Amino acid sequence: MGRGACGAPARSLKARAIQLLSQREHSRLELRRKLLAHALAQDAQAREAGSHDDPDIGAGEPAADEPAADEPATDVLARLDALLDWLAANHYLCEQRFVESRVHARAARFGNLRIRQELAQHQLGLSADAESALKDSELARARRVWARKFSNRPATPAEHAKQTRFLAGRGFSGEAIRRVLREADRPGVSDETAAPELD
Repeated sequence: MGRGACGAPARSLKARAIQLLSQREHSRLELRRKLLAHALAQDAQAREAGSHDDPDIGAGEPAADEPAADEPATDVLARLDALLDWLAANHYLCEQRFVESRVHARAARFGNLRIRQELAQHQLGLSADAESALKDSELARARRVWARKFSNRPATPAEHAKQTRFLAGRGFSGEAIRRVLREADRPGVSDETAAPELD
């Protein structure tokens, strides 16, 4: 096995992956991206040394002929995907847990559009139940976000536009934004309904 900074033994990809997953949930795409640079570096070191002796990168003798330029990267990707499959099969990597943790972390501050967009960046989506729960709670969440940011109802069209942009930037739907600001425009309504407790 190679050696890392200060002469310490380099960590295997499996150990690195498990450490990352112990810190927080990751999507497969995110974990793959984080591990790829290390996998390629380990592969390059092994090729320079003339052997693949890292069990997480894969064992095997170097080919007799010089490999094609893209062969090392293709081989590393296949072995990295095999490691990710192993992590998923052994419940270290779980995309459902990742989705749940991301929704839990984002729901108090962001609207449904923003949450769906973030999950789409990981090539993931919401289950029907999670989508329904977020839809049902979006208005209450928008009220809370609005109440934390703005203590007063919009007094001018410019202020109304500013508050609309803020909520839209947080990913709330147009319908939720209209309802929150309509309630804020009615004296006595926003104080009562702007920041209800979430279940």
